[in-house]
Parts: sequence; structure tokens; C-alpha cells
Amino acid sequence: MAGRQDNDSESRRIIERVARETDPSGTSFLARSAKGARDHVTAADADQSDPIEYWGTRIGRALGLIVAIGLLIWLVLFVIQS
Repeated sequence: MAGRQDNDSESRRIIERVARETDPSGTSFLARSAKGARDHVTAADADQSDPIEYWGTRIGRALGLIVAIGLLIWLVLFVIQS
């Protein structure tokens, strides 16, 4: 009987999550994605009490973003010139 109760609560949690993610009155997919990207680059998940880890994470992620954008621009220019 306990297994069924666990399955019911798990099912309810999944249904509520799907409803929250597909709710048209909520934030849009683009807004959630932009917030997630901003939080990733600004190291919102890094340990705030350790300044070396926090700033190292921010610098590393920002440099990674810059390199990715540079490679994308290079690829577009390479395809256009070919």
C-alpha cells in the first residue's frame, strides 16, 4: 500500500511540473532560457562564500561564452566565403 502512495505522489508531482512548464500565462520558454543562461554565466550556482571559486567560475564561463561566439562568427564567415 505504501508503494502505491509513493507512486501517486510522484505522479502528482510530475503532472504539476508539466502543468507549470506548459502554462501559457507563465514565463515564456525564451524568458526561462535567458534567465538560465544569465544565471549560468554569472555563476549563480557557485559557492558565494568562496570568492576565488566564485570569480574563477564567472571568468571561465564568460571566456567560454566569448570563445563560443567567436567560433560561431568564424564559422559563418567561413561558410559565406566558400
